[in-house]
Amino acid sequence: MELVDLYDENRIPLGRTAERQAPRAPGEYRMVVHVCVFDTRGRLLIQQRTPEKITWPNHWDVSIGGGVDAGETSRQAAEREFQEELGYPLDLTGLRASVSVNFDGGFDDFYILTKDLNLSALTLQKEEVQAVRWASLEEILGMIDRNEFITYPKSFIQFLFDMRTRFGFPTKYK
Repeated sequence: MELVDLYDENRIPLGRTAERQAPRAPGEYRMVVHVCVFDTRGRLLIQQRTPEKITWPNHWDVSIGGGVDAGETSRQAAEREFQEELGYPLDLTGLRASVSVNFDGGFDDFYILTKDLNLSALTLQKEEVQAVRWASLEEILGMIDRNEFITYPKSFIQFLFDMRTRFGFPTKYK
């Protein structure tokens, strides 16, 4: 049973937890995280979800994503999910979420960074990830058109690519 902390609409902790997938009362929200790793060539590391995943099986997604467990911060969850899904220890010390997106059930923090990762050095979590690769913006937009990628709005994917080099974001990270 995975527990999550509950927050109000202003992202203030309510001091309560709930099962991750349990229905919530009005005014109760949870946090999720995504990490978007770009290489120095401007490509995004993407992962293909396993056929066993309940939502979006076999679809491609950004580098990693997952829920924030009870007692964790957003950054801690991003580091943990990266380690779990890709077997790579990512240190996000000093990096805040680049973008936060509100969704019906909560808040989604996106961490955007540039790091050249050797894909052969990654250890994929077999229950969650079946493949990884680098992809350009054009490739991902085509994958969305072919229903191979999670159906983020294309403008949001463009925004993630734009954010990797703007507003003082680091060009390289640990």
